[in-house]
Amino acid sequence: MESAVEQLLSGPRGRRLCLELAMEKDQDIRIAVFHLGYNLDPGVGRSRKLLTMNPSGEDPPHLPELTVDELAALITSLDLQTITDELVQHALQRSVDTARYWQEPDGEDVLAATEEITKSLTHVAESLVDSPETQWWNQKAQAGQSSIDWRAESDPALLPRNPQHMLAEWARKERAEEIRAAKERPRDPRANFSGEWWSIPHGLIHTVARIPEGLSLVEDSLGWEEATVIPVAGTGRILEITTEEDWINLCRSFPLEVTASRRHDWFRTTGRHGRWVIPDWEQAATEWDAVHLTVAGYLSAAGRALPVIEDTSTVIAGWDPGSTIWLTDVARESELPRQFWQRPRTEEQWRLTPTG
Repeated sequence: MESAVEQLLSGPRGRRLCLELAMEKDQDIRIAVFHLGYNLDPGVGRSRKLLTMNPSGEDPPHLPELTVDELAALITSLDLQTITDELVQHALQRSVDTARYWQEPDGEDVLAATEEITKSLTHVAESLVDSPETQWWNQKAQAGQSSIDWRAESDPALLPRNPQHMLAEWARKERAEEIRAAKERPRDPRANFSGEWWSIPHGLIHTVARIPEGLSLVEDSLGWEEATVIPVAGTGRILEITTEEDWINLCRSFPLEVTASRRHDWFRTTGRHGRWVIPDWEQAATEWDAVHLTVAGYLSAAGRALPVIEDTSTVIAGWDPGSTIWLTDVARESELPRQFWQRPRTEEQWRLTPTG
């Protein structure tokens, strides 16, 4: 069985978290990661360009760039005695922000996956798994959680209901899209096609246990500046996704073929070519009322090609860490008051808006 450190470093989001924390602790590491990540980025010179400003018109001085081995040595020698909750949360947020399942991993993710850097990040991972600030990463779903509505206080909305109808419609659309993609898209995974890349249904009640942390841990965020936090109470049969095996078993129990519709996007993000499945969430709702992805489970498993059977794999994509998806009608808005949060455009931190 893998240790907690090995699990954390087995996932691209876990490795990126450790690399981001190392950059937070040392400016030389940040500069080295910037240059090495740029050179390893699949879009170098095209979608990602390095620009320099030199008002004097003279050639800028050449600054020595560290090698991968030199960067690894810097990371291994880091003093991690003063890790704060703020540093860890910022590194976690950056890891979530940089997740992408519709194109190749960026240069920093490629760098973190090299043997030398992954090995050096063991030093960071060891400090994280033992830190009091990270123990909530293993926390199971709580009875009292919060749903986030990315609208302002002046535009209130009720929580979505009738999940059975929503899941039936989702399943119908997924199967129709798979048939259409099989007819219209090439089998070559390198072909320039993109489409659905999520592993989860949308429109259901999604909740998080911690606010304001959950406001910042959003994959593919649209940069919202206002949010309504709705208190939710829910109980029932809740499946915990704490490791890759939990997700794999869910896919084995309720497989839904998505090879044609996910082939191109998931090849780019994982490098794997083959059959793909995700859970049939409509069928999963016959056994489970909700499914919760722990932060630790997200960091170790999201974005990886996880083998389901010999020729078939799956990916956790588009699911925010620490969130719960409610599959049946057992979650309700509680009697606690709603909260309204704002994040000024010039700041990273969310602020609770006073009411009354």
